[in-house]
Amino acid sequence: MNNKFFAKKVIRWYHYQHRDLPWRHTRDPYYIWLSEVILQQTRIAQGLPYYERFVKTYPTVFDLASAPEQDVIRLWQGLGYYSRARNLHQTAKYIAHELNGKFPETYAELLQLKGIGPYTAAAIASFAYDEAVAVVDGNVYRVLARVFGIETDIGSTQGQKQFAQLANELIPKDQAADYNQAIMEFGAIHCTPTSPDCLLCPLQAECQANATGRVNKLPVKLKKTKVRQRFFNYFVIAQNDLIAMRQRTDRDVWQQLYDFYLIETEGLISSLDELPELRSLMPILSQASVSAPKRIYTHILTHQRIQAQFWILQIPDETTLILPENLVFLTPQEIENVPKPVLITSYWKEQFF
Repeated sequence: MNNKFFAKKVIRWYHYQHRDLPWRHTRDPYYIWLSEVILQQTRIAQGLPYYERFVKTYPTVFDLASAPEQDVIRLWQGLGYYSRARNLHQTAKYIAHELNGKFPETYAELLQLKGIGPYTAAAIASFAYDEAVAVVDGNVYRVLARVFGIETDIGSTQGQKQFAQLANELIPKDQAADYNQAIMEFGAIHCTPTSPDCLLCPLQAECQANATGRVNKLPVKLKKTKVRQRFFNYFVIAQNDLIAMRQRTDRDVWQQLYDFYLIETEGLISSLDELPELRSLMPILSQASVSAPKRIYTHILTHQRIQAQFWILQIPDETTLILPENLVFLTPQEIENVPKPVLITSYWKEQFF
């Protein structure tokens, strides 16, 4: 297929069919950057309210840079992948303090910023500055694989190079922003993973997958993500209307967020006798009334499936208590204000409200 012909058809479709989204009405690299970081691995329906809250709370990169990290993470709460929020904050501080608030204007320079990879750099460079560098995300892989009949594994190094090369060959130099928006939108709402609208597709006649009955087989992704099963036993230590929590500092899920005292096990348990290590909790257990878990909470992450249960340890009001390391007592209002994983927020709202 002629490259110009492909781009022209996709752009024409976009002009009539695209969704009206706020970041499509600006050339400001700050807002474009915010939208791209928020929407990484997040559906637009979920990400849009977060984008609007971030723009309202931090209308400039200087506002974001001057915010406490805990406030940024709390505003991010529920989106997952919290390293994105921390990188967002760190990069905002760098741009505000080292670059005087001015974003780099080229793809190569944008790539040097923390938390900005090839896709995000291409998006900012093309949408804000019209640089002719192609974005390649899951939607783009799918459209190109189907239209051009490419069977190379998109997860392989060879596949990534092949798709990136083709994407950059297709991009019209004078319509980079429109084309990148168009092909991503086309994959998102027309050439969808399942049940694409092939009958009304403007590329139907040229689509190799449609011609050969391979629409549901392309793109090819051979490597499957292995999901790790984890079992969390939380201990909610309560005394005098206060509850003990700790900030997660290990290099694990939910870094910098707050949860309760945790013992992880190889499987689900039904009794405290099954726990492998209770030494640090024994002084508390000897004085507490223990309420067994009411149910098991399941939380799904991209690479992990967590099943959690919560044991409530109620300590008598007059008891002098030494908490295990890193735990501190918080008031209900303080617990409301600290950033927490969705799993902990769900439990908190269900049990304490």
